[in-house]
Amino acid sequence: MFYRFSDYGPPSYPFIGCIIAFYNNRYRLLDWYTDLLAKSPTQTIVVQRLGARRTIVTANPENIEHILKTNFNNFPKGKPFTEILGDLLGSGIFNVDGDLWHTQRKLASHGFTTKSLREFVLVALEDEVGTRLLPMLEKAAKTSEVIDLQEVLKRFAFDVVCKFSLGIDPACLEPSNVHAISPLAKAFDIASEISARRGAAPVSLVWKIKRIFCISSEQQLKEAIGDIHEFVTEIIKNKKKAIQETNNEEKNADLLTQLILAGRDESFIRDMVISFIMAGKDTTSAAMTWLFWLLSRHPHIEKQLADEVKKTSNRTTKRFIEYEGLKEMRLLKACLCEGMRLYPPVAWDSKHALNNDTLPDGTMVRAGDRVTYFPYGMGRMETLWGKNCFEFKPDRWFVEPDKEGGELRNVCPYKFPVFQGGPRICLGKEMAFLQMKYLVGSVLDQFEIKPVGSGQPVFVPLLTAHMAGGLKVMVQPRSPR
Repeated sequence: MFYRFSDYGPPSYPFIGCIIAFYNNRYRLLDWYTDLLAKSPTQTIVVQRLGARRTIVTANPENIEHILKTNFNNFPKGKPFTEILGDLLGSGIFNVDGDLWHTQRKLASHGFTTKSLREFVLVALEDEVGTRLLPMLEKAAKTSEVIDLQEVLKRFAFDVVCKFSLGIDPACLEPSNVHAISPLAKAFDIASEISARRGAAPVSLVWKIKRIFCISSEQQLKEAIGDIHEFVTEIIKNKKKAIQETNNEEKNADLLTQLILAGRDESFIRDMVISFIMAGKDTTSAAMTWLFWLLSRHPHIEKQLADEVKKTSNRTTKRFIEYEGLKEMRLLKACLCEGMRLYPPVAWDSKHALNNDTLPDGTMVRAGDRVTYFPYGMGRMETLWGKNCFEFKPDRWFVEPDKEGGELRNVCPYKFPVFQGGPRICLGKEMAFLQMKYLVGSVLDQFEIKPVGSGQPVFVPLLTAHMAGGLKVMVQPRSPR
């Protein structure tokens, strides 16, 4: 006879907990958790299984505000989390708590001012989109070539984040490199995938034994991290040399330059830079991949977006869209938010309780419990988004949905925690929106994206979610109107 730790959690047995149900649903964990949460009156469930910590999974905005803001100090990343990602991220900002996190966040915040976004990021976007991405799409349109848009967007994002973080240009979208893979990007892909598998493993003891003996996937992980450290360390040395040769006079300094000039040691700089590459490498590309697919299913919205771009773009200057113009693209921002609501780049995130606590919905938290908030499931909660929560409806982001050119809603970050919230809210949020708006607007202005095949893509949640098998598309010139 089984019993439940929660009336709405998975069926559990003595000692082994819910491991049977977990195993049976291992290929649909996101939708399984979503179904369980939707049935719970508080949108919270408690999960216990053999080999894992007691886990509280919630899609309740009041709980999430409590975790991320109100009682922030009681819910750090925690040792269990840092153990999973520690080999890859080291002591980087996304893998530490306390004073070290505060120090790194303060240092990093200088790179995300309005001035730096205007002067550095837009210049990088203009170059990457205008001289690489659009010519590539134009060629594909002329030759009727099928391309993997997800791979193209990943290469684009990797170029941009390396320019911003390291001050180097991997040139992944250069025609000469388009069929090659950057060794650094490949190492990041391998390391992030294996690290994500650690976190999803039914029993953590398995990967820990592999790590002790350095076999199988753990050997691959060690080699990939070694390659990443070697690449980044070499870049740091070259950057230090360049700074010395220019007498510390750096205009539009990248993040790496700022950290070096701040006098930080090499391992500190290396870990922090790796964290920022990880944060920016696949998140925006994942969001844009799903948006292009969603727009292909809703051509009337795509046409509205193309019209908005034409109204906003400035064709009398070299730059296609100015900073102020990007701010005005409200429908495009609504579409991006709606796409991330349904397909968030990070499907779930976890903290670990330091002390006993009680969440606002009455759920008891024990010291050491894993507490997971769940953006993927939240986007599918009828209680939060209404009966049409599974539909792509950008209008829901406007104060007056039926009014053209209306104002966007100020949606609570704990209802839509794609960029987290509270003290750890994403520093790169505005940069991400600038990057996505510039790219999507530039592409829609000139081209129509037509996916090959009509099936429903599979959402795969690793450290950053992606589309299984990529997004194969045909590119067509947009018809003039």
